[in-house]
Amino acid sequence: MSSLAQPLAASLVQSVDWLAIAPPTLTAVVGLVVLVADLFVADAKKALLGWVSVAGLAASALLLLPLLDGDRSTFCVNDTHACSYTADRFTLVIQFLVLGGALLAALLSVTALKDADRQLPEGEYWFLLLSSAAGAALLPASRDLATLIVALEVASLPAFALVGIRHGDKKSSEAALKFFLSSVTATAVSLLGISFVYATTGTLYLTQVADRIQHVDGQLHTLAQTGVVLTLVGFAFKTAAVPFHFWVPDTYVGAPLPIAAYLSVVGKAVGFSGLILVTVVAFPSYADVWGPALAVLAALTMTVGNVGALRQQATRAYSAVRLLAWSSVGQAGYLLVPIAAAAYSDNAEHSIGSTVAYALMYAAVNLGAFAMAALVGRTRSANRLTDYRGLYASNPIAALLLAFFLLCLAGLPPGIIGLFAKVTVFSAAVEAGLGWLAVVMAVNVVIALFYYLQWTALLFRAPEGEPVKHRLPAPLTAAITLTGVLGIALSGAPQLVLRFAGTALF
Repeated sequence: MSSLAQPLAASLVQSVDWLAIAPPTLTAVVGLVVLVADLFVADAKKALLGWVSVAGLAASALLLLPLLDGDRSTFCVNDTHACSYTADRFTLVIQFLVLGGALLAALLSVTALKDADRQLPEGEYWFLLLSSAAGAALLPASRDLATLIVALEVASLPAFALVGIRHGDKKSSEAALKFFLSSVTATAVSLLGISFVYATTGTLYLTQVADRIQHVDGQLHTLAQTGVVLTLVGFAFKTAAVPFHFWVPDTYVGAPLPIAAYLSVVGKAVGFSGLILVTVVAFPSYADVWGPALAVLAALTMTVGNVGALRQQATRAYSAVRLLAWSSVGQAGYLLVPIAAAAYSDNAEHSIGSTVAYALMYAAVNLGAFAMAALVGRTRSANRLTDYRGLYASNPIAALLLAFFLLCLAGLPPGIIGLFAKVTVFSAAVEAGLGWLAVVMAVNVVIALFYYLQWTALLFRAPEGEPVKHRLPAPLTAAITLTGVLGIALSGAPQLVLRFAGTALF
């Protein structure tokens, strides 16, 4: 080997920290094991695949604990110390949210697959869910633009198949096609933006991009700005930000309910963690470009989402899942506020902590609301809002828990954690000087109160006809219990999630 080739080869040698990459790796391995095992397991024992998947996700979440002792990086180029994978506090908190959300979606899926009218392919279902969760867990640890896009697609591609997994269901197929075409378009735009960024900086590592993009030649400044904006598009799509939100209602209604719950939480975590990484880590010097853009997106997203949900509430025959879909769009607007505020704030980490705190609250209570929708959907397959009338008469505990989850989403007592999270986001906007955005948020919170309270009141009205008894299978009971205990505990001590999120810094 020549003397010139030796330093070049040395610079391409990358270190691998197997403990750091263990959570997403174990999730992917369990997915492969389930897919292969499906070939040999008898039909009568297919339910075991679900419990293996649940155990795998729980084990992956537990593997986050040994990583709490300090930041770890791997896949690093030796001579530059640039790394593709970093397990810091931000990464671990988002991975906890992703794996926890996937675990709860898996518990809902165990019951849903058993109750399904059509026989769903269980091996493929669990493989796709675990593959998507592995990609979602990889994304917050990604520290170069190529790995970010790969993680985004690994999280998204299996989700397309999961949405359309009901063979012969026209609504499911249409939802999957709409989701797929919209996502592919957004990804293509992002890849174009990344190519512009690479052309102007000569690197894909986020920290190097942040350093070099400040010194781009004047002739390439417009190209760099265009690259920054286009790169954000793919992640804005995953967050369901307006105008990239139109796929959400039909996709949530057409997908199996556990997958709708999964997309509402894990899908958003993927989008928001990606947005945070490309804005705060890679493009801080272009805050004057992405800051105003995200502020406008936040205002439009919360307004369109809440008005859309309000229209669903006005017609009680609409699906409760469709209402939750529009609600999730509105909640995405609140989550965008602190990221936009980071562009105007001297303490960007504090703003990002507000987003993470809100995301943790939203994940717990929104998954709880979907779990209650799964309960009602077992006896009322249409799952319309009218099906919730008089739920208190047939199942008081379920009605009280659903009311609690809805009040948390609305930000009203006794859902203290929801109130604290909204106040935290509101204060981030005010401290950043975005008073107009704080006013828009306040107006939208009032709009949201109407449809959340209308749904809550419906639970306690006199039922029409005989009350329907709802059976609670063990997996569904576990999902409802976990979300209920978490929501109640955090409402009793909201400082826990705020302190926990405060450590989720780079």
